[in-house]
Amino acid sequence: MKVVVVASLAFSLTNFRGRLLGAMVDAGHQVIACAPDRDPKVEAALTTMGVTFRHMPMKRTGLNPLVDLLTLGWLVRLFAAERPGIVLAYTQKPIVYSGIAARLVGRVRFFPMVTGLGHAFAEGGSRVLRVIVSALYRLALARAEAVFVYNEADAADLDPRGRRSLPLVMVPGSGVDLARFTHEPVPIDPPTFLMIARLLRSKGLFEFVEAARLVRRTRPDTRFEILGPLDPNPAGIGPDELAAWQREGVVSYLGETRDVRPFLAGASVFVLPTWYREGLPRTILEAMATGRAVITTDMPGCRDAVTHCVTGLLVPPRDAVALADAMLAMIEVPETVVQMGHNARHAAEERFTVERINTILLGTMGLGRTAPASGLPSAEPVGSVPTIVEGMA
Repeated sequence: MKVVVVASLAFSLTNFRGRLLGAMVDAGHQVIACAPDRDPKVEAALTTMGVTFRHMPMKRTGLNPLVDLLTLGWLVRLFAAERPGIVLAYTQKPIVYSGIAARLVGRVRFFPMVTGLGHAFAEGGSRVLRVIVSALYRLALARAEAVFVYNEADAADLDPRGRRSLPLVMVPGSGVDLARFTHEPVPIDPPTFLMIARLLRSKGLFEFVEAARLVRRTRPDTRFEILGPLDPNPAGIGPDELAAWQREGVVSYLGETRDVRPFLAGASVFVLPTWYREGLPRTILEAMATGRAVITTDMPGCRDAVTHCVTGLLVPPRDAVALADAMLAMIEVPETVVQMGHNARHAAEERFTVERINTILLGTMGLGRTAPASGLPSAEPVGSVPTIVEGMA
């Protein structure tokens, strides 16, 4: 069968979906992968896998009707020419325009993967934007054979009246390769808190920096590191702000990388203070697989990955003081960090393996062995954590 996979970032095709695409090819399917940016390393890797890459005209951010119509027209022509049996699309714009194009062309089985609802559904977001995006989703998803979602909150927003009008299938994220992300010893001295994210305000960067200032008042030996690319989005952090933080000495900026593993291995605790509407953050899964305790926000997706006081701590979004308190709690009882790290690795092994997720995806699409689709299971506590952290529950 011919399968078209539509993404908003080329790097995600190999980094997040490489094992899935490889499984499709190994099963004898012809796979065409589309993205709006050119990345020679990604394109070479896809070619080696036996996947055909197509460069797609699309702007990842913003609502420009002329540009978006160009994207839609390109997808219509692609689907009409290639006649794929299945289209799998993930992230907002690929889902919307692939879904509409599949309806226009006809005889295409459409499977959207909602990896997060983004800014439009974030608390305090634009009501007008939310109405527009909701309408586009309804149009695109109307004839989807199955809609993959990562958390219960996204499922509720996509089906707000609970009518089960959409064929929702819950999957616990994109999965993590446990052979690649191995359990590493936890460095405790000095305490090191690592944040990995695109440099967007909504990822909680200002809260991370302010929490670092608060913690360093009593524990000046603590290290705070930021890893991730600058983002051209208007809500991105500019290089001047980043440089000012570094001059202040409050955080270290590590740049961007294609391999986060050595940075996770060097961290005591992983932190993601996001207030963005995440699906189920891949960075959290990779940190858990490495055996790292996680501090993140009590937000959809994040709370689906982390069990409070077992694999990490959940704090209110946009609350630097609560974030600093959670950091200090872990610094004061380092055995907590180690035990939570063990628990996190166990949860990754039980819930979030890429093999488990891909079995659900391929089975639902009829491209591999079937597996029952179910809601997100709860991680069982593997070990107890000290009272100082339990008191934060």
